[in-house]
Amino acid sequence: MYRQPEFFPRAGIEARVNRWDWALLPLVLAALVLLAWGAAQMAQPYHVGEPLPLTLDPRRLPYYLLRTTLRMALAMLASLAFACVFAVLAAKHRAAERMLVPLLDILQSIPILGFLAITVTGFIALFPGSLLGVECAAIFAIFTSQAWNMAFSLYQSLRTVPTELQEAARVLRLSAWQRFWRLELPFAMPALLWNMMMSMSGGWFFVVASEAISVSNQSIKLPGVGSYIALAIETRDLAAIGWAIAAMAAGIALYDQLLFRPLVAWADKFRFEESGGDAVPRSWLLAWLRRAHGVQAVAARGVRLFERSLAAWPLAYDGTSIRARSRAASPRLQRALDALIAAAALYALWRLAVFVHADVGLAEVGRVLVLGLFTLARVLVLIALAALVWVPVGVWIGLNPRWAGRLQVLAQFLAAFPANLLFPLAVVAIVHWRLNPDIWLSPLMVLGTQWYILFNVIAGASGIPTELRYAAGNLGLAGWLEWRRWLLPAIFPSFVTGAITASGGSWNASIVAEYVSWGDTTLMAQGLGSYIAQMTAKGDFARVALGIGVMCTYVIALNHLVWRRLYRLAEDRMHF
Repeated sequence: MYRQPEFFPRAGIEARVNRWDWALLPLVLAALVLLAWGAAQMAQPYHVGEPLPLTLDPRRLPYYLLRTTLRMALAMLASLAFACVFAVLAAKHRAAERMLVPLLDILQSIPILGFLAITVTGFIALFPGSLLGVECAAIFAIFTSQAWNMAFSLYQSLRTVPTELQEAARVLRLSAWQRFWRLELPFAMPALLWNMMMSMSGGWFFVVASEAISVSNQSIKLPGVGSYIALAIETRDLAAIGWAIAAMAAGIALYDQLLFRPLVAWADKFRFEESGGDAVPRSWLLAWLRRAHGVQAVAARGVRLFERSLAAWPLAYDGTSIRARSRAASPRLQRALDALIAAAALYALWRLAVFVHADVGLAEVGRVLVLGLFTLARVLVLIALAALVWVPVGVWIGLNPRWAGRLQVLAQFLAAFPANLLFPLAVVAIVHWRLNPDIWLSPLMVLGTQWYILFNVIAGASGIPTELRYAAGNLGLAGWLEWRRWLLPAIFPSFVTGAITASGGSWNASIVAEYVSWGDTTLMAQGLGSYIAQMTAKGDFARVALGIGVMCTYVIALNHLVWRRLYRLAEDRMHF
């Protein structure tokens, strides 16, 4: 009779535990102690109005870095779970796709300040007398800067799984649960990992707004790198800003070495072809873990438990049989769903009309729509310029895995660099040379969002099949012909994903880029972002809601008229 192997066989425990396990043990224990202590600090007693100690002493930065990295890790886990649920529902169910994709367009266009204004009071009410409520609000704000990019990436990957792989899954009788874990998630893993890096960097970009929270006319600055940066900007302390940059770089390097680099090296096995030599991604931590016999035993145990879950929902029939054919949606159910969506849209329009007539007036709506056109022009021009610069760079990095590993940390740091830290330079330069803020504040919008294009293009280029590269070389393709015949079609789906998220991020960034302050000097560019920032500073909720509503309208229209059509083009004609 077959016996399940023990976790550590008693006779062989000395042989299994080696020097690598003993070297790893203190590091694991230290990490667990730090996590437990940081989590305890996040649940301390607190009442709104009490001052939280915050200082610019650089010796406190390691503690602030721990608090910030914990918030970002929790937000990343929540974003990953959200991305999986959203992508599966939207990619597999047509009715869900018609509701979820526009909903995601709306969510990614709502500024982070809007999420905080809506949710912070509710989170505080959930945990009265505890700092955990404010911490949850900050984590949720970071989540809103990470989740949409990951969800779009996974959704696009599930929509573009090669037909031959889908047919193989049907022949092998994989159930929906098995297909997700055996085929779809492994296929999406390389692109998902690069977008996880980008989402983590996006969290750093918005960490200042996430940790400095206003509620009930009270300003709450949670201990963290973001609050440290906000305090340094308020006091014009350039030395403190330098220390904050160093701490942020240390945090990014830790995340890269301890999380993303091992994951990238591990996920290399999900490629559909073998790559050898120096092109194989490497990680010292992953190599260490593979040498540790005890860690391998624990991992094997977990894999066995996971494989049991895969066998829990088997498909009872061949995936190519008649029973496996998808049933056509009921026309009555489809009409009912369309009627429900139309009724909801009409109700929303009616409530909007009442709100506009009672609180702001039609003249204000027209003014805000015009301001939205200014911001729209900036977004389109900046995305086009960013694409011209970063698409060739991303393709080159993706086709040279050796350089991809070397530039990974640098790309993450540049993507995470908060635009707030460049405000002093921008304000001083514009005032000194008397430049036009409408033009020269615009680049600040794309500083943090252009990297969505780069990271997605790198992911798309790194997944190009080797035989396609050999075929292009044998045919002598070069110059524009090479780009037009195979490079652009190969990376086009990934580029569209990056452009969508970069566009939504640029609209979001317009709130801080069109209304810039450094001490008592404020510069403003005409646009929807500066309008929302001004109304937020004044506490005019009606006009803040109007600005956010108009921004959502522009983003949805741009996505529907431009990006969704490019998505369909990528699925139909530009997919290998």
